[in-house]
Amino acid sequence: MIKGILRFIIAVIFILSGFVKAVDLVGFSFKMEEYFSPAVFNMPFLEKFALLFSIVVVVLELLLGFMLLLKIKLKFTLSALIVLCIFFGFLTFYSAYYNVVTDCGCFGDAIKFTPWQSFIKDIVLLAGLILLFLLYRGDFTKTGEYTQKESSDKPKYIVLGLFSLIMIYIMSQGILHEPIIDFRDYKTGTDLAAEKEKIAKNPSEYKTFYSLKNQKTGEVIKVNQDEYIKETKYWEEGSPWKIEEGKNESKLVKEGYKSEIVKFKIEDPTGMDVTNEVIKAPKAIIVFSYHPKDVSPELLQKVETKVNAQKDEKQGVVIYGVSTDPNTFKTIKNMMMDGTAIKTIARSNPFVLILQNGKIVDKQPAKDYIK
Repeated sequence: MIKGILRFIIAVIFILSGFVKAVDLVGFSFKMEEYFSPAVFNMPFLEKFALLFSIVVVVLELLLGFMLLLKIKLKFTLSALIVLCIFFGFLTFYSAYYNVVTDCGCFGDAIKFTPWQSFIKDIVLLAGLILLFLLYRGDFTKTGEYTQKESSDKPKYIVLGLFSLIMIYIMSQGILHEPIIDFRDYKTGTDLAAEKEKIAKNPSEYKTFYSLKNQKTGEVIKVNQDEYIKETKYWEEGSPWKIEEGKNESKLVKEGYKSEIVKFKIEDPTGMDVTNEVIKAPKAIIVFSYHPKDVSPELLQKVETKVNAQKDEKQGVVIYGVSTDPNTFKTIKNMMMDGTAIKTIARSNPFVLILQNGKIVDKQPAKDYIK
């Protein structure tokens, strides 16, 4: 009874984890790119394979999780899940210890975990899998098959096949178009103006902590900015306390309203902020591109042609092309935004976002928009 419940819980966790990533495989691939970046594992040559790696990881999670649920090839399934969990545990520990990837993407954009929370989750899962292996070890044959079978496992494989087909469809939709279920802060219906107001009313607060070293005794202490200003002994003339360069830290002291909308900031090439103009416009059509060099000139031309036609139909429509390069667009105004922020909004490159009075009313990959 206990091992059945434990098996069900662990199987469901892996299936849910795989599902939320399968819905938005492109988003998960962005997370894989972070791991391959110079700042983390320094393997930039693997970044172009990030989507492929994402598909492999998600398929393993889903298939192994469902096989565990159905008790198919239990010894192999548990062994593979243990290996997968060790792999995830290494990634999350590395992220947490070195503070390099602040969100592992374990549950996509549906549930956010800090690196240490992710690591603890992986350790608990690993312990559960090892316990399951020990509980079921008496039921394994020499070939690794589960002995307590029904007359035939055929129905189980049929169910597994149907599950696989459904997940293939969901994954392909997310890759070729938009995620079937949007867990992002930029989902259709989101009011950017309202979100901006919530952020402004309840902002997160950070404080700078100075690393001070006593030149006489060698003692090193951490002092926050308020205490540093208040205590004259730290900075008055002749003070033995000196700030250690490069060792100061900015720490979150008050968690405010959390939303990715805080990064929605559009600037013109000179650095002038035009975000409010976009949000307050009766209608705004924004074409995004996070990798302008990868965009086909023909596709970009078609998108610009259709977007400009919208401007002709109704005067007063704000139309901008937003990318990381001020020379991306030829017939619409070029605006700038951080590439990572664009990826949060747009999974396709290029991508079209339509706002009405600051509210997202439509969002489409450019190749779908021009049809």
